[in-house]
Amino acid sequence: MVQDHGAAVDQVGDVVGLLRTLSDPTRLRILSVLQDGEHSVTALCEQLQLAQPTVSHHLGRLRSARLVANRRDGKQVFYSLNGEMVAESKGDSALSIAAGGLELRIRRTITNGENREAGTNGEARV
Repeated sequence: MVQDHGAAVDQVGDVVGLLRTLSDPTRLRILSVLQDGEHSVTALCEQLQLAQPTVSHHLGRLRSARLVANRRDGKQVFYSLNGEMVAESKGDSALSIAAGGLELRIRRTITNGENREAGTNGEARV
């Protein structure tokens, strides 16, 4: 019985770590951009209008959480969503993230041409 409790605590810790990673608006914006496909760090910087060190820092956090995958092509690094953790739902532009027995759906909504963040009914919207 003690082992079962330990496993549950580990799962809760994994979920808390994931939620901490996702709590940053910049990381949610990066995930939103990557829904459109693979991007280089340079392209992400341009699209998000952020400095390269900032984008690289957040990509590192997303990679540590296994939410994004990367591949190197010469000197450039390209990032995409990690299909092992993140599944896309094309119908409603949502991302489903599975961790520790929990499925979290993040839905992208566009209002007046801008991405907006809002949460309702347990869903995060980006």
